Order: sequence, then structure tokens, then C-alpha cells
Amino acid sequence: MKNIAIIGSGSWGVALATHLARCGNNVKIWSFAKEEMDLINNEKKCKFLPNLTLPDNIECSEDFEYVIKESEFIIHVTPSKFTRNIFKQYKQYVGNRPIIICSKGFEKETLKTLDEVILEEMPNAKIGVLSGPSHAEEVSVAVPTALVIASKHPEIQKMIQDVFMCDEMRIYTSTDVKGVELGGALKNIIAFCAGVAAGIGLGDNTFAALITRGLVELTRLGIALGGEKDTFYGLSGLGDLIVTCLSEHSRNRRAGKLIGQGKTLEEAKSEVGMVIESIDNIEVAYELGKLNHVYMPIVETVYNVIYNNLSPKEAVKNLMTREKKSEI
Repeated sequence: MKNIAIIGSGSWGVALATHLARCGNNVKIWSFAKEEMDLINNEKKCKFLPNLTLPDNIECSEDFEYVIKESEFIIHVTPSKFTRNIFKQYKQYVGNRPIIICSKGFEKETLKTLDEVILEEMPNAKIGVLSGPSHAEEVSVAVPTALVIASKHPEIQKMIQDVFMCDEMRIYTSTDVKGVELGGALKNIIAFCAGVAAGIGLGDNTFAALITRGLVELTRLGIALGGEKDTFYGLSGLGDLIVTCLSEHSRNRRAGKLIGQGKTLEEAKSEVGMVIESIDNIEVAYELGKLNHVYMPIVETVYNVIYNNLSPKEAVKNLMTREKKSEI
């Protein structure tokens, strides 16, 4: 049994807390919202997972010190754009505790990955990244799931594998922190594109092509940024790409679908009702592609849909009528 701190009370943070509590651990969640804290503590409910009843060994607080002080490791699972600001608020309590990043995205203003953000704020931090094909809606109700923990520290790999693994969750290990983190961040872009394709009524042939060629693009950029090629064909790349592109649980896919149906970006954000990581990720990936001279036609095209008023149907035509190429 471990004492575990989770920073973030959104659907993924609560789903991970529920899994860890079912495994016999004591979990404290930090929330920025008193409403969410009260709902967790008093009713054992989460507004993002309305059908879930939380185990009794989960507690929520707005006090960073209280959540962290007795914990053996910290799970960081806030929206990417808030990572630096929130980490600044709790880094004084971290000590030598490992920080496991479970958020997926970039810091838009600096184009940095989240491990880079945390290490910039705390250079001696011990970092792990936990990622893979996993919807909060399914993890919270014990649907069998496989994830990968990446860390340069073997003891962190072993600890997370030991704590998280049980009948309904399998954990693999990796040393490729950059690759695992980039796979989780970049796949959101292709999931958004899959939603656009669904919104304009395209079919299975299109989804298969989009996932396959999308994987090529995110692998190209991932390697350019320091990831290992094989990682992108594993759980945090291909695995997460499949589940996010094809499932109605995916908020990134839902947002893209609304755009494909003719909604504005603001209307899509409002209807989804949660942070849509892919929106910022599209802009970051577009800029990183240009900076690193990586050819990314899907990313460039969806960037033009979002920021330059290219219609989704015209975007598909543009992609399909590009110059002839060899597959490899």
C-alpha cells in the first residue's frame, strides 16, 4: 500500500485515483475548484465521470502541502497549458519524490514538452511519463488497459509497474521519455483530424489512411525531437492513436467532428466542455515541423482548417491531390 498524490481532479486524474485506490492505495487529489473537491469528498462523485462512485480511500483537497506531504510519488495530470504555473505552486513540497507526468501536450508559448517544463523549473526532479491507449471512462470502471512508464530512472519504472499493475492494468517500461511523451501529445492532432473526417461523413477507408499516414508524420517529428522510432509503433504512439481516433470517448475526436459538421472552434470548445489539448498541439506541431524541417502535410492542412479558414472538404481534396509519391 502506497500514499499517492495526484495533482489534478479532471476525468483522467480521478480515473487514475480510482484505479490506484482499488489496488489498495491511499490517494489524495489536489483540485483547484472547491466545487469539485466537495463533490469528491462528500458524495464520492466526479462531475466528469457521472456514473462513477469513488472508493472511500480517495480524498481531495485544495492544499498542495496536505496532498503531497505523506506521498511516495506525485502524479501530475493537469491540462498542459497550466503545467508550469501549477508546478511552480507545489514544487517547494516535492523534495525527492518522483513526478509522474500523465498529461499529454506541450507548453504552447515555448514549444517545450512537459518534462522539459518541469525540469526547467526543478532541474533535479526525478521524472517519469505514463502514457498509452486509455480513456478515463474505461479505466475508472476497470476495463483491461495497457500503459507504458518511461523514465531514465530504473527505480521509477519498477515502482510504477509494481503499484499500477493488477488484473485490469498491465504496465510496460521504457527509457524513451521523449518518445513516450511525444506520442501521447501528437496523436491528439490526428484524432482531431479523424473527428473532422467523421463530421463530414467520410468512411472506414479514410480513417485507416489517416491513422496510417498520421503515424508516419508524428513519427517523423518525434524522431526529429529526440524520440526513438520503435516507441511510436508501441502503446504510446500507435496504441494511443488508434483508441483516440476511433472512440467517441475522445474529446479531441469529438471537437474535430463538430468542426467537420460546421461548428466554429468556440462552439466546439463549449460543447465538449473540457480542455481540448489538440487545439494548442496543432499549432505547436506546425511550428515544430517548420523549425525542424519535417514534412507534415496532415498537420499543415488541419492547421489551415483551424487558423486560416480552409474548409474541411477542401482540406481533404488538398491532401488527396498532392504530388505523387512512394509510400516509403
